[in-house]
Amino acid sequence: MSYAVEVENLRVRIGGFEVLRDLTFKVPENTIFTVMGPSGSGKSTLLRVINRLIDLIPEAEVSGRVVVLGRDVFKADPYRLRTRIGMVFQTPNPFPHLSIYENVALGPKLNGLVKSKKELDNLVRWALEKAMLWEEVKDKLDVPPLGLSGGQQQRLCIARALAMRPELLLLDEPTANVDPINARKIEDVLISFRREGGVTIMMVTHSPPQASRVSDYIAFIYMGQLVEVGPADQVFVNPRNKLTERFLRGEVS
Repeated sequence: MSYAVEVENLRVRIGGFEVLRDLTFKVPENTIFTVMGPSGSGKSTLLRVINRLIDLIPEAEVSGRVVVLGRDVFKADPYRLRTRIGMVFQTPNPFPHLSIYENVALGPKLNGLVKSKKELDNLVRWALEKAMLWEEVKDKLDVPPLGLSGGQQQRLCIARALAMRPELLLLDEPTANVDPINARKIEDVLISFRREGGVTIMMVTHSPPQASRVSDYIAFIYMGQLVEVGPADQVFVNPRNKLTERFLRGEVS
């Protein structure tokens, strides 16, 4: 089995507080790997280590080994690394002064991924279709995105990430701040990628029902420690750890 992410003995301290402790796990390629746990358990910090955004926190101390797409993240050029990794944050953050079209097109243009306007047009449409947004915005591609609903803006951010053709897509609670209809559409986007393959998705959520709907593999983190990791069916049907079982029942928050 090939792995998109390999984490070994990862520790993160921020301002003297240990946020993550001795995490060790592997993320198989072309799967949806969901990291679940209550708020404050270190899930988002884990994603920031993987794409090196942790570098932006001056007081962060990181140790251990993290290999992403075959490269040691601590030795890799973070800018080159991020061209292979897409990231969608909890709060929608489209570029407000660019059009819907330019929001999706900017990354491929800057990184030379397309050679012609027609190729760029096709890529923008493909990404918007994959994000299940094309039919809703195809007649207003030249207007800024702030007129879109929050859920539509989040799907635009997903399209923007997909337009870079990432090998790894990181999602930090992507449905936390959107309405239920758009949240389900985002889940449908993820499920469609599970069927098609070609990209590994690593998602953070505090919602066990969401994790059960979309995931191939689950890692449960509590207070910075990895409690359990395994195939989603096994974790949900027969969890090995009592703390996992209590979290799934809503008894741990």
